[in-house]
Amino acid sequence: MKKTHIIALVLIAVSIAVLISFMGDTSTYDTIASARQKEGKFVHLIAKMDKTHPVDYDPVKNPNYLSFTAIDTLGNAIKVVYHNNKPTDMEKSERLVLKGRVQGDHFECKDILLKCPSKYKDDPNAVQKNVNAAVLQ
Repeated sequence: MKKTHIIALVLIAVSIAVLISFMGDTSTYDTIASARQKEGKFVHLIAKMDKTHPVDYDPVKNPNYLSFTAIDTLGNAIKVVYHNNKPTDMEKSERLVLKGRVQGDHFECKDILLKCPSKYKDDPNAVQKNVNAAVLQ
């Protein structure tokens, strides 16, 4: 075999190995019911904060403890425990992406991503107005 063929085969093998390693890191969003079935496994939940239940956060007593109830789109609820500072404007967020695992009766959250409400929600033509204003400048 020529040296170029050997190098090409090695590069193909390395690229296949890299693709396989990335496939192990991909994850999908789960519902609360499916996350409970995968207890102990790392999952991503899309939920919103249940504002009818109290939020347990006292920055004077323990600034690294937050507890609240989350509801998914199917109406399932779960208690969420987050051992970090409370994210700013969490109550205003439309959706939360919770990364963590179900442990017993609660969701042990490692990271919270806020999905903020769209500032163009009320006016669907606002995007076009802003683009036109930027072009005119």
